Amino acid sequence: MQDQKEHWEQVYRTKQATAVSWFQEHATRSLELIRSIGAPLSADMIDVGGGASTLVDDLLGNGYRNLTVLDLSGSALEVARLRLGASGESVSWITGNICHVDLPIQKFDVWHDRAVFHFLTTPSDRAAYVGQVLKSVKPGAHLIVATFAPDGPEQCSGLPVARYSPEALHQEFGASFDLLEHTSEVHTTPWGSEQKFVYCHFLRR
Repeated sequence: MQDQKEHWEQVYRTKQATAVSWFQEHATRSLELIRSIGAPLSADMIDVGGGASTLVDDLLGNGYRNLTVLDLSGSALEVARLRLGASGESVSWITGNICHVDLPIQKFDVWHDRAVFHFLTTPSDRAAYVGQVLKSVKPGAHLIVATFAPDGPEQCSGLPVARYSPEALHQEFGASFDLLEHTSEVHTTPWGSEQKFVYCHFLRR
């Protein structure tokens, strides 16, 4: 796992946050899904793998107050902290591997992950991730997970990925979750190539 951490630290030490393939000026699809849930502004939300993403900026701008951003790369989180300045002081920033980091029990009302789960290419890592979700979200919580679609890239940032249909992704999370909806997105990288994503919205039973 240390090798993975060093990989992502190196990415953010050597590239501008706006120059990585997953950069979005605004995480529009994620924000739309979160707003469609109808969660109160006081809802506890975690953005897993949020790194330097601007989703936290837009959530704060929309009035959400109880936000946590987790990433394996402290360098990525520092980009977001510096960008937000004083407005980011209310955010809980966690550096750690989602499969192993200590998270509070039944805290979160909304769990969001764009492009972390598809990097988990072993059954043990996927099981550990799902275990973290089950431990950390409340009954009735919403889970939004975006991965590469079946016809999406086979690698990202030089690392292998797993690709999912909505049904296959639901199978990974199991019977504790209902699949409420799914949607697709064609993401355009900063250099103009296309990456196909699938977004799934689950409800914790």
